[in-house]
Formats: sequence, structure tokens, C-alpha cells
Amino acid sequence: MKIWIHFKIIAAIILLSSCSVSKKINRTAKKILLDNPAFIPAHTGISIYDPASGKYWYSYQDEKYFTPASDTKLATCYAAMKYLGDSLVGIKYKQINDSTVIVKGTGDPTFLHSDFTHNPVFDFLKKYRHIQIVNPKFNDYLGSGWSWGDYLDYYMAQRSAFPFHGNTVQVDWINDHTLSFLPSYFQKQSVIKESLPTGYEVSRPWDFNDFSFENGTRKHSQIPFTPDEETLINLLKDTLHADVTEINNFSGELGGSIHSQPTDSLLKIMMHRSDNFFAEQSLLMVSQQLTGTLNDRKIIDTLLNTDYKDMPQKPNWVDGSGLSRYDLFTPKDFIFILNKMKNDFGMKRIKNILPTGGTGTISNYYRSDSGYIFVKTGSLNGVVVLSGYLYTKKNKLLLFSILVNNHTSSATSIRQGIERFIQSIRNRF
Repeated sequence: MKIWIHFKIIAAIILLSSCSVSKKINRTAKKILLDNPAFIPAHTGISIYDPASGKYWYSYQDEKYFTPASDTKLATCYAAMKYLGDSLVGIKYKQINDSTVIVKGTGDPTFLHSDFTHNPVFDFLKKYRHIQIVNPKFNDYLGSGWSWGDYLDYYMAQRSAFPFHGNTVQVDWINDHTLSFLPSYFQKQSVIKESLPTGYEVSRPWDFNDFSFENGTRKHSQIPFTPDEETLINLLKDTLHADVTEINNFSGELGGSIHSQPTDSLLKIMMHRSDNFFAEQSLLMVSQQLTGTLNDRKIIDTLLNTDYKDMPQKPNWVDGSGLSRYDLFTPKDFIFILNKMKNDFGMKRIKNILPTGGTGTISNYYRSDSGYIFVKTGSLNGVVVLSGYLYTKKNKLLLFSILVNNHTSSATSIRQGIERFIQSIRNRF
């Protein structure tokens, strides 16, 4: 009997302590966020979770759906960490003879990408005089719900089965009549309409790679191109100086694989820079691995029915990057992903992938908390979100997700409010 009473007393103390923490956080949330004029008109959700106890320290509208922007990359990152292995499969191939090889793209975005100086796939391909590319019949270049008006902006590089140079062309202004192009192939696809005394502006039809340049202010930019099969073949010919052809309806086996880069090196860039292209291609690579096809809809359905089947609220998940306005997640969904990531891969690996204070997309925030906060940011027009891991000054690890939609103030004011709130949690608990 005494033991039972003692247990009840301990349970009551724990419950009172939990309630006390929740009340303290509630007062802080109201003071810093919910009663803040920048947040009052907005739709805000907050979830703070203690993985050691399995308890939510604070919940505010955390079962409601929000546009998650780039926090969607957390769902993609977990899948990539689990299924892409230690290194990326750059291509599948079958050697016909010493001069001829059949190659199939796997969606790997690192081929001749400026972020990677060592390129094993290129080194492999340049040994052959005849290269046959298997056509995967992939033409979903843009994701569902993307803003088509942004198709010339660097952050909306189009997806493909065999990405080349990040599916963008780098254009640098040299002088009033000269531009440099990388890949250089696109110089032949471009028309300079007039002299360029101050820089350039660029246009092209959304579905053709015919670039036009006129006087403007740009000096340097990464411009997406449409990665159709004809463009890929011409790029490979121009770069490898080889005979490159396309194979349709290939049914043979491609037993060889060339690995390109360490998986986490890609994921670190993806999460630090919030790189949409890397996220989209990562999800397609997972699709290739699990379903044998490059299909974002199929792999999302697969993941929602397996790894994510126990999510608190089933998300409306449509792409790998969060560019789509169709994506809808709840704060509790992100707590689920963060906890699963921690349990499956450990904090050491996570800390190597996610940015901490003063780095990546939070280079101007949380500088005093460097090494104690590891997060994914996200933003669209009217959307600011932040989800991740926080070590408090009492060395308590917390998971949190704060999603703010439909704000009409500046994104900076929303980010600064969230920063003050998170730092208050870190300092008090």
C-alpha cells in the first residue's frame, strides 16, 4: 500500500510539473508570439515535444494543417537518409564493348554540378566513344502546384532523370556585348538582342531553350533550362565529345552502377541552402530505389503507407521541396518526422546535415545558440516556418515545430518573433 501511495505521489508531482511547464510556455507564447501584432492576423501552429518523456510540453493549433514551405524537405530528407545508402547511385550501365556503353539516369543531381569538384560519373563516361542513353519517359519537369511564373528563377530548376549541371545554365556578364555560358552549349541557343552596357535581362519560352538577352542589371545568374532528351543528348555530346544516342523501349538488364557522391554531402547542402532541386531529385532517387520508377506521386503514396503511416494527421504531400502550395502538414506531423529521424539515425548524423545557429538559412539568426539548435526553415509569400531540435540550457533535448501562414507583416518580423520565443524556451528550461 505504501509503495502504491508513493507511486501516486510521484505521478502527481510529474503531472503538476508538466502542467507548470505548459503554463509557463503558454504565457511566453502569448507574450512573444500570439499577442504580437505581426502574428495576430496570421494562422499559427506551435508544437513542443519532449522525446525523453514522450510528452508534448506545449500545443497550440498543432493538429491543424498549414502550408509547410521548405519544411517539406524534412519528409524528403528522412526518406533519403534511410533509402539512398552511404553514397548516391549516379548511373546504371551495361558495357557493350571497350568503346560502347548503355547508360540510364537515376535522378542523381550531382552530375557536373558546381557544388562537387570530383565527378566519378563523368570520369566513367569519358572513357567511351559511343554512349546510348535509355529514355526513362520522364517529362514531369515541374511539380504539381508550382508557380509557373517562376520558371526562370534559379530556385525552380526543372526535374529530370539525368540532371546536367543542376539543370541550369550559368550566365555571366563580361562586357557590353559578351556573355559567358556554362555549359557553353547554350551560347549556341542564345540571342543577344542589343548591347549590354549595364548587364542583362533574360527571357525564353517556358517549354523551349531559346534564350534571349537584352540590356538589364543582371551580372551573374543561374537560369533553369528544360531538360528534355534532345537537350541532354546535345549537352553530353558537347561535353564528352562522344557519339550519344537515345534508346527507346529498352528492356535489358543494367547490372553495373557508378556511385557519385556521399549521400549526406548532398543532404547537407540541400538542408543548409534549402535547395529545391536537390530535394526534388532526392525524392525521385528514393522512388527509383523503392518503386523502380521516377515518380513523385508513387513514392509519396508508398512512404505514407509505410514509414509515415503512423503520422498524427495524414498530410497532403505532393512534392519533395515544398515549392507547391498544395502541400499541407501539421506541426505534429513534423514532430513525428523529427522524432523518427532522431530515433532511426541519431543526433550525430542529424547535426551534420541540418544547419545550426549562424549557418545556412539561419546564418543571421540564433548565432548565440550555435551548436544547440538544428533546424529546417521555410518561407513562401505569407509563410514562415521553423522545425527542428533544441538543446536547452539545462541540457534538455526538445523537438519543436512552428508554422505561420497568412501573415501580412514582413517575414523578418515573423522570424525575429520566433527566434525570441525559441531562445526564451532554451534559456528557461
